[in-house]
Amino acid sequence: MLSLYRPGDGWMHRMPAGPKLVGLAVVAVIVGAVPSTWAATVVLAVPLVLYAASGMGPIAGLVALAGAVWGLRWLVVITLGGQLLFLGVEPAVANTARVVAALAIAGLVPLTTRVSALLDAVERGLSPLRRLGLDPARAALLATLTITTIPVIARRMAEVRDAQRARGLRPSLVRGALPLLVSTLRHAENLGEGLAARGIR
Repeated sequence: MLSLYRPGDGWMHRMPAGPKLVGLAVVAVIVGAVPSTWAATVVLAVPLVLYAASGMGPIAGLVALAGAVWGLRWLVVITLGGQLLFLGVEPAVANTARVVAALAIAGLVPLTTRVSALLDAVERGLSPLRRLGLDPARAALLATLTITTIPVIARRMAEVRDAQRARGLRPSLVRGALPLLVSTLRHAENLGEGLAARGIR
């Protein structure tokens, strides 16, 4: 799956890919700098507003946000659990909220931007590095594939856990690591074959 794009006609869909990438990156940085006492409320409200007003429609946007957060649930458990042990409740909740909000905001890019537009924007942004021997087109393709593949791997994780439950097993990261690795490598192989068929080295 090369694209997670969801059609829409809202302001975020109409915004050029370059300014959108920069704008959402700035918002994510601001979210990360919000004081701990506000983080659990203000920080999580930012992606809520952005998704609802993204142009996918309020309901579809909130459903997409719920899917994004659900895909991060294990990251939330690990991040929150580890920090509760060493930092206490308030910093742990605040830091976890920042991470979830930043990743959810980043998830808006592939949802509201066509892959071709992402490629063009990243390639234009990297074009000054051509003098250093970097191929902007290849770098843009790599960056775009990375953005669009992360949610795919999250779905693979969900499929592995569902398969474990279907076999009467309790979902386990240890037992699920090998099936996830195999599934991810199979996806990468299919992706590589698809790119090769389109003449991309």
